[in-house]
Amino acid sequence: MNHSDAPPRLGLMGRLRDLARGRRRIRPGRVAVVRLYGPISGGTRAAELVELVRELRRQKKVPAVVLDIDSPGGAADASDYLYLALRRLAEKKPLVAHVRGVGASGAYLAAMAAHRIVVAPSSIVGSIGVISAGPRVTALLDRLGVRVEEHRAGRLKGMGAPWRDDTDEERGREQQLVDAFYDRFVDRVADGRKLHRGRVLELATGEVWLGSQAVELGLADAIGDMDDAIEAAAKLAGVPPEASPVRLHRPLFGRLVDRFATRFALSVADEVEARLSRDRLR
Repeated sequence: MNHSDAPPRLGLMGRLRDLARGRRRIRPGRVAVVRLYGPISGGTRAAELVELVRELRRQKKVPAVVLDIDSPGGAADASDYLYLALRRLAEKKPLVAHVRGVGASGAYLAAMAAHRIVVAPSSIVGSIGVISAGPRVTALLDRLGVRVEEHRAGRLKGMGAPWRDDTDEERGREQQLVDAFYDRFVDRVADGRKLHRGRVLELATGEVWLGSQAVELGLADAIGDMDDAIEAAAKLAGVPPEASPVRLHRPLFGRLVDRFATRFALSVADEVEARLSRDRLR
């Protein structure tokens, strides 16, 4: 092979830059594993996750993807946006969802984009429903002698403000929004699971089931672990069952801050527990 045709080698600084960016190289032909852990919220993290899904859709060297789920769901808009990105991915290459712990609400919605759903037998699956909640602190403000003045343009502007009770019109409009999200959720499940909409409505009570029950109800395809999910995705793609986990490209500084914060919180908790123990022994 001519040296001019060889791929460029990364020098020391290049390798350090890759490390700092949290970059993980995917070996060609391997199933990519994307982790959906924790609550789904809007903002930077959700945007980065969607961008990762888009990148995997573009990469020709990625034959299939497994979405590894352990999440209680989260914001309805962010969950639906993630679903749309995953559906585009599934239109181009095999996508298998695996629920290892919790796959509920918005996380279950995201799984609807997959060609196949594999769940652990004791996983928690479902919670097909939508909730909108917020505190109302009018009684507390009255006790404190605090009054909030509002100046609005638009009769529904400020709907849901915690310092006052909703009007009947505001409560009605909020319920309309919740119902709209709910109807869309039901439609996504009916389409993803190939179930009659009426049947989905029977299941869309907001309750959850064990993974084994979800399979019986048609909300998942099979019982299994991550290896089973990888094998299913590889079989759909016609490649060997080998996988490469991929992560969000988080800066090194951010990862160090998170680790420091976690260790600091644990240290404080240990110190508080030790002091409480000493107080009880006095």
